[in-house]
Amino acid sequence: MAGHSKWANIQHRKGRQDAKRSKMFSKLSKEITIAAKMGAPDPEFNPRLRLAIQAAKGQSMPKDNIERAIKKSTNADEAAFEEIRYEGFGPNGIGIIVEALTDNRNRAAGDIRAIFSKNGGNLGETGSVSFMFDLVGYIEYPASVCSEDEMLEGAIEAGAEDVQSSEETHEIYCAFDQLADVATALEKKFGEPQSAKPLWKPQNTIEIEGDKADTLMKLMNALDDCDDVQNVYANFEISDEEMERLAS
Repeated sequence: MAGHSKWANIQHRKGRQDAKRSKMFSKLSKEITIAAKMGAPDPEFNPRLRLAIQAAKGQSMPKDNIERAIKKSTNADEAAFEEIRYEGFGPNGIGIIVEALTDNRNRAAGDIRAIFSKNGGNLGETGSVSFMFDLVGYIEYPASVCSEDEMLEGAIEAGAEDVQSSEETHEIYCAFDQLADVATALEKKFGEPQSAKPLWKPQNTIEIEGDKADTLMKLMNALDDCDDVQNVYANFEISDEEMERLAS
C-alpha cells in the first residue's frame, strides 16, 4: 500500500481525523473557493470544483459549508491564494512532496522549511523529488461498497488504469487528465467516493521502521498541521506490524 494510505490509516487509528475535523474542513473549503474562483462557480462546468466538492462530501462536510465556500469565490475582499509545490527529504532518504495553498509565499516557505529542519528532514529544490513520482488521478471508496471484482470491473469500464483493494478501501488510479470523467462514471455506479483528487504516486517505495518511522510520522504530521499545507505525499512503505506499533 502506498505511503499516503498507510499514513492516513495511522492517523485514523489514533483518532487524528476526528480530532482535527475543523482543520480538515478548512482545507477543503479553501480548495473549493480557489477552484470556484479559477473557473465557473458551477461544478457542471468546472471539473476542479466538481472534484473539490466530491472530496468534501466524501469527508461528510455539511452542504452549507460547501455553499459558503463557493460564495467566497465571488468576494472581492477574499485573499488571493497561490499554489506552490515544495519538495524535500525525510529520514532514510524518503522523498516528500508538499502542496501548499497560501496567501503569503514567504511565510509558507519559512514555516515548511522549519518543519523539515526540526523533524529530521531537509527541503530540496523543485524537481529534486517529483521525478520519483507520477501525477495521477486518485479515487477512494470504502471496501464495503462492493466486492474487489465488482470494483475492478467498474473501474475498467470507467477508464481507470489500476485498482488496489484491501480490507479497508478500494483505491482507483487513472490518468491525471481523466480524473473528473472517471470519478463521475464511478459515482454513478457506486455513489460518492471518499476521495477524488490528483495525487503524486511514488514509482517505488522505501521501507522504514523503528526510530526513523517515528521521526517520519512526526514530520508528516507537522506538515499536515501547517495551515498553508493542503497535501503531503511521500514514497515510504511501512509493514502492518510497524503500522500497528505507530498507531498504538
